[in-house]
Amino acid sequence: MATAHTGQGRRQAVAAKPGPTTDMVWIGGRTFAMGSDEHYPEEAPVHDVTVGGFWIDPTAVRNRDFERFVRATGHVTLAERAPDPADYPDALPELLVPASSVFVAPRHAIDVRDAYHWWSSVPGADWRHPAGPGSSIRKRPDHPVVHLAWEDAEAYARWVGKDIPTEAEWELAARGGLERATYAWGEELAPGGRWMANTWQGRFPYTNTGADGYLDTAPVGRYPPNGHGLHDMIGNVWEWTSDWYSTHDARPGSCCGPSPRDRSIGRGERVPRKVIKGGSYLCAPDYCRRYRPAARMAQPIDTATCHVGLRCVVRP
Repeated sequence: MATAHTGQGRRQAVAAKPGPTTDMVWIGGRTFAMGSDEHYPEEAPVHDVTVGGFWIDPTAVRNRDFERFVRATGHVTLAERAPDPADYPDALPELLVPASSVFVAPRHAIDVRDAYHWWSSVPGADWRHPAGPGSSIRKRPDHPVVHLAWEDAEAYARWVGKDIPTEAEWELAARGGLERATYAWGEELAPGGRWMANTWQGRFPYTNTGADGYLDTAPVGRYPPNGHGLHDMIGNVWEWTSDWYSTHDARPGSCCGPSPRDRSIGRGERVPRKVIKGGSYLCAPDYCRRYRPAARMAQPIDTATCHVGLRCVVRP
């Protein structure tokens, strides 16, 4: 059984190598066992992957970070732009408005086989207004930025002179030095009754007890770091990786969509998908047990949601 490292001590060991910025953490290159044979089929089989060394941000990109980028560049995210009618000739005009996918909890138990019961395409939802018009990030500067499509994540990373990690880089970093461990901290979801990540407690999707302290996103760094000193690699928000999605067995059942906008304006499966990793505050033991390093999902590159963000890497 894998055992967790002491977070602070381990961080001192891996962060000693000089990096491009003082707060980034160095992850030494190595060969590691990637994936899992014990959970969802898209994670299998376990296979050895060799990754070169890289620096990685200790937390996900925050609202305050993305706001600096927007002020400096004038970037307008995909969620803030209306879809091009030429791309969707059969769509109703009233559907071609700026919108993004927001989780809306049902009031009672429903059929969990249909994610449209809790995902809604909300006009006016974007990174500044994570729950839609009337919501704001003004009091949430240290929460992870969300509602970013792939092109927005790419643009931010390019502006800060960094990259988005590959799936293998991300998983190696998330494991925190633990070989084949179920979680980023060991084998127990809540060791000693302590919540190690921001996930869902209760019956999904209608009852979240908030036992871990939060009902939606949490400010970055509120939970213990993994063995590399990295925060929130598990839970809080899914994170983009640069790998195109492919699977050996079956497309994963989706706690993250499919996108309501895909359904409403006819995008469907034609949209290319990237791998996202880490799970989010919507991952629950009775529905989406993807709060693990090996877990992976397919995210359409043109879809933004309220629980997908990013963190960046720099390679030597």
